[in-house]
Amino acid sequence: MDKQRTPFLPTARQTNVLLIIGFLAVGYAMYLRYLVIQQPSVGLACDAGLQTWLCTTRRIVTVLFQHSVFGWVSLAIAALHFIRPSLVLLAAGIAVAGLGVVLYNVGLAAAAVAILILAFARPQVATE
Repeated sequence: MDKQRTPFLPTARQTNVLLIIGFLAVGYAMYLRYLVIQQPSVGLACDAGLQTWLCTTRRIVTVLFQHSVFGWVSLAIAALHFIRPSLVLLAAGIAVAGLGVVLYNVGLAAAAVAILILAFARPQVATE
């Protein structure tokens, strides 16, 4: 039998959840960038050896964006979503791309966002 192929399009409720995920990811990334990473007092305290959750998070995020992890992961998730559209991959792609755009991995994360947008033109296989 020939399966009917319809374009991938989230429902209104799913779109609201995706918006919330995107805003939370970008908001957390802005918090990390402007209040943790770029704040001189936090940087000096963490570099002096302060062992807090904030300093640990700062070190981990710094290593991740120095190696473009946010950009490459968002690009990989976007490619998977382009091949096989799903709501879970779209949500993960939005979250990681939002982190990547704010946390210094703009080029790769922007390419991932473009691929996520292109995935809306791809048909999905209808379930039986």
